[in-house]
Amino acid sequence: MADLVHTTIEEGTATLTLNRPDARNALSFELIEALGNAVGEIEANDAVRALILAGNGKSFCAGMDLKGVIDDAEKMGGMLRGLSQVMRRIRRLPIPTIARVQGAAVGGGCGLMVMTDFAITHPEAKVGYPEVDLGVCPAVVAPWLIRKIGAGRARAMLLAGGTTSGEEGYRIGLASHLVEMEHLEAESLDLADELCRGGRHAISVTKQWLNELDGSMEDAIFDKAADLSAEVIAGEEAQSRLRKLFAKA
Repeated sequence: MADLVHTTIEEGTATLTLNRPDARNALSFELIEALGNAVGEIEANDAVRALILAGNGKSFCAGMDLKGVIDDAEKMGGMLRGLSQVMRRIRRLPIPTIARVQGAAVGGGCGLMVMTDFAITHPEAKVGYPEVDLGVCPAVVAPWLIRKIGAGRARAMLLAGGTTSGEEGYRIGLASHLVEMEHLEAESLDLADELCRGGRHAISVTKQWLNELDGSMEDAIFDKAADLSAEVIAGEEAQSRLRKLFAKA
């Protein structure tokens, strides 16, 4: 399972790379667990000053891998609750976090993108939340999107479903930086290097305070969000639409 997330640490910057390129880094139960384990290593390592979250291959993360859990409500719920927990842990790290987003970042993948402190993407990326198109509720990602772009824009995006380009995602605030694809890795490392030069204690306290101000420390809302997503995805509407989708695949 360790191979599902590759960890490198160099000059104070840790890079956690989702490693299911053949599945566009879709979030399986095992990948979510592996990501949680990798985050645990970062939590215990005082030498790490910044974190880059990345994806191997053509996509950052294509969202939840639902194909293997159709008709398994318990496993679906476990995946959603596990994702909610690991997103909170990344958000609450006392170091700056950066999402390096290439290709697709949709659904849960876009959730990972917007809950980091910074997100760098490219104009041709595909980002957004198509959950309602599938009869699925995006509750688990909604709190992070609201914190990122505001309640009004988040409401419109989540109810409309679909995806948009990285350029448009940058315009509306999903990403903090927009660069050409060939510069994505270098720009991410440059930003991490710059962040590593900040005062460690000052950054830690600032992050903690910002998290308190925007509600990122309130577990009850995140628990409820995961439960809502799990309840809807187990329902007949979602199951029927997902069966039709995967039958075509």
